[in-house]
Amino acid sequence: MSGVRPLAIGRKNFLFCGNHDAAEDAAIIYTFMGCCKLAEVDVRKWLNYFFTHVHDYDNDYSLDLMELLPHRLKQAGQL
Repeated sequence: MSGVRPLAIGRKNFLFCGNHDAAEDAAIIYTFMGCCKLAEVDVRKWLNYFFTHVHDYDNDYSLDLMELLPHRLKQAGQL
């Protein structure tokens, strides 16, 4: 049960986020980090790629933000 410990630690850390919005933001970041780990993608490389390209999706509604998820970028050979 190696998946239980990080969840319990995260839950305890959420107490110190300050408010519900900050805790939700932290949970989202932890989820993305978990997605990177699952897809065997370097978190720093993914974050760099994500923040560099996320604004390409601001006005072009034909693009899908799902393309920026770690496993999709790995499949596409971007990472």
